[in-house]
Amino acid sequence: MKDKSRHTVRLPRRIILGKGAVEELGSNIRELGLKRVVVLTSKTPMRLFGEKIRKTLSESRLSFRLIPIGGGDAFTEALKLEKSLARPDRKPGGSVVVGFGGGRVIDAGKILAWRNSLEFISVPTVPSHDGIASPLASAPRGGRRYSFNTIMPSVIIGDVSILATAPGKYFGAGVGDLVAKHTAVKDWRLSHTLRGEYYGEYAASLAETIAERIVKCVDKIAGDKLEGASILVEALIHAGVLIGIAGSSRPCSGSEHLFSHALDYVAGYPALHGEQVGIGTIMMSRLHDGDWLRIRDALSKVGAPVSARGINVSEKQLVKALTLAHTIRPERYTILGDKGLTRRAAEELARSTMVI
Repeated sequence: MKDKSRHTVRLPRRIILGKGAVEELGSNIRELGLKRVVVLTSKTPMRLFGEKIRKTLSESRLSFRLIPIGGGDAFTEALKLEKSLARPDRKPGGSVVVGFGGGRVIDAGKILAWRNSLEFISVPTVPSHDGIASPLASAPRGGRRYSFNTIMPSVIIGDVSILATAPGKYFGAGVGDLVAKHTAVKDWRLSHTLRGEYYGEYAASLAETIAERIVKCVDKIAGDKLEGASILVEALIHAGVLIGIAGSSRPCSGSEHLFSHALDYVAGYPALHGEQVGIGTIMMSRLHDGDWLRIRDALSKVGAPVSARGINVSEKQLVKALTLAHTIRPERYTILGDKGLTRRAAEELARSTMVI
């Protein structure tokens, strides 16, 4: 019988943080022994920071292409780009894919690198989610969004001077994705107790520490974007790395994420992932008898939405998402149980937490 605790730990080789960190992109690629670079980005990062990328790659005498991705989902865009890759770009060991942008760009980069056995470097431009440092990517299937394993970034570059320019809503989303570790770990521990699922105490305790630190730092995050970006990117990277340590997303994703995915299905991706997860965390924390008011207050302080109205979702849509959440990943046991919430229980939960 296979040992349930046996898993592969995947970690990045380098993490570079601070003002101007992106200037080290070219030299790090050189030090990894790579010469050809495919940079995926989107229109806004290209317009604002494209010259920084060109400069660091040119100074390191690297062969590179900057490619703005289209408007499709990450998997679709990765497949489109794959067709345009030249034969040298596909050769393992000589090329690297750089994701320079938000979540969709980074996911597309991971998928492209994974499918072609290439190295991947993550350079986030918004501090909104822990996918910047995890081996997971997200893509829709059958009207729903799923996360799946791809490749752990070899290098992660968190340039605080770039991240600090992101609109405030991305900071709120980052806080939402981080406070979610409170309920994710509780769900993981519950599944271990009731179902015998593998549980990693080290990864779980670190995830809880990250969530607690973010709650304590919300005033700093709200008051100074440069300091806030530094706090958030460090925490988000640590959370993403925990997924590599645990061998699954369990320390970072639980019932609150299932709710968010269900809401995407019901309401058509109404808000940023972290914004939806934050609202889910408020409600799931109450189910766990946690301090949901403290979480709600923390989200409010950074301007993150704490209600259905805040993400332009109707009460009916939110309640339906709650009743469907347990069906998103039925193999993953959470506080929602096997049968989920009835409509009446879902409505009571949402009202009692002031979400509706």
